[in-house]
Amino acid sequence: MKLVMKENGLRTELEYGVLDISGNEEYGFRPYQLMVASIAGCSGSVFRKILEKQRTEIDDMQITAEVERNPEEANRIEKITLNFKVQGKNLDPAKLQKNLEISRKNCSMVRSVEGSIQIEEKIETIELSN
Repeated sequence: MKLVMKENGLRTELEYGVLDISGNEEYGFRPYQLMVASIAGCSGSVFRKILEKQRTEIDDMQITAEVERNPEEANRIEKITLNFKVQGKNLDPAKLQKNLEISRKNCSMVRSVEGSIQIEEKIETIELSN
């Protein structure tokens, strides 16, 4: 990955498109936003793959991330709580929770920050009627 310095941040061109990174939201994504999005995106993707392999059908999944930062230590990310909201029919909350725990062990982004950022995952199921 090649990053090029711009007036208000950095830019990289990737296969999918251009990514601008800046400490100022007016000029690009802030580094902490990319970190949180990487962790949530990886966790959600791995979770979805596990559900597909087990033939667990879901209609929708949304992830929200709550971030705790420490202003005393350069605004360091201390904790990320990932809230998974899964909608579908005939959902087994215990099985979904177990699959979420498996996904945590297989998500490279979560594993990369173990020991430095506390990652907590919660799941809410919304049962749709037939």
